[in-house]
Amino acid sequence: MTNHHQWAATPPLGWNSWDCYGAAVTEEEVRGNAQYMAEHLKAYGWDYIVVDIQWYEPGAISSAYRPYVPLEMDAFSRLLPAVNRFPSAADGQGFKPLADYVHSLGLKFGIHIMRGIPRQAVHADTPLLGTNASARSIAKTWNGAICKWNTDMYGVDPAREGAQAYYDSLFELYASWGVDYIKVDDIAASLLYGIQLDEIQMIRKAIDTCGRPMVLSLSPGPAPLEFAEELKTHANLWRMTDDFWDIWRLLYAMFERCEKWAPHVGAGNWPDCDMLPLGHIGIRSVDGGASDRWTRFTKDEQQTMMTLWAIFRSPLMFGGELRDNDAWTLSLLTNEEVLDVLRNGRDARQLYRENERVVWTSNGTGGVRYVALFNTGDEVQSVTVTSSQLGTPTLGSVRDLWQRKELGSPDELSFTLEPHASMLLKLSL
Repeated sequence: MTNHHQWAATPPLGWNSWDCYGAAVTEEEVRGNAQYMAEHLKAYGWDYIVVDIQWYEPGAISSAYRPYVPLEMDAFSRLLPAVNRFPSAADGQGFKPLADYVHSLGLKFGIHIMRGIPRQAVHADTPLLGTNASARSIAKTWNGAICKWNTDMYGVDPAREGAQAYYDSLFELYASWGVDYIKVDDIAASLLYGIQLDEIQMIRKAIDTCGRPMVLSLSPGPAPLEFAEELKTHANLWRMTDDFWDIWRLLYAMFERCEKWAPHVGAGNWPDCDMLPLGHIGIRSVDGGASDRWTRFTKDEQQTMMTLWAIFRSPLMFGGELRDNDAWTLSLLTNEEVLDVLRNGRDARQLYRENERVVWTSNGTGGVRYVALFNTGDEVQSVTVTSSQLGTPTLGSVRDLWQRKELGSPDELSFTLEPHASMLLKLSL
């Protein structure tokens, strides 16, 4: 296992600013969520604080990207935090003061970037650090290299002299800030042009030579399954879906995605179901429907999402404003027994899917089996699992992990579930 796989030996758990604040998050909001995480979630393994897209745009408005506006940038074509939104970045300090604060809480700091080089750097043909090449000489400015939903960047042509030096300079800057996690967008499945493998390879090399461990997350999805081995080689996690929101049909579709990607889940390699649209979301985000709301998922749907993410072993990135969490939302994030399935389950697979009844299973340690039962239909129905289906002589003793309750040693698992509801069981054989 290479070093970068060790940096995410289990699925990362954290908070990302996107679902609640879109592109318009401020330093005060990041610090506040970090403080909440340190006080309420760190003990359960949650430790990443990630600033999502356009932190370099002074006038960012949710996800309604303003085209071709001035961005904050240094003399070497590298974007910097907008000081009006991140005051501690003044005087060229970048994200270091904010990262230092996050680290002081015992947490880790991450940022989102778009692949490529700023268009304003290309148009001004500004210098690059570590090379005589300039911004214009390394840019892909033709149609297939330009992001279709955000105007900030051009792609970078790896065949051009100075291309790798540019990416190296980016990650040297991020290392100097103390960045622990990088989410790179428009790269795993660029909207119209597919995976951008050449830039993924340059980014991997730049991280490996920057002198600081950084977990690499690739977006958006769906990442192409035929590139699974390349994704596992170069990244720690990659989106297997487009933006995921609190809409049942999107959660329903995730079952099939998880089934396809399950063979590729492993230490340091995490197919990513995307963020958890839980709690108070949409505060300044225009995506996913009406703004400034609490999640539209029912409680059963919220638990179903957490159950699927846990047994499949997806990274968990909470999208809501943490400081507004109610007791129910907090309980979803702090169930140690469910989180143990996420961390220690192995060889997860779909056992069967029939008439909107879905069952998943994975292996624990010391003779433990985990079983997740789902009713993905719109009517109440029973979901049943037998020991023969699981390939075990008995079911052993059974524990309901969400209810934290022992269920005895039944001859079969058979439960009546409400529409869109689920159970997560631990079998001690």
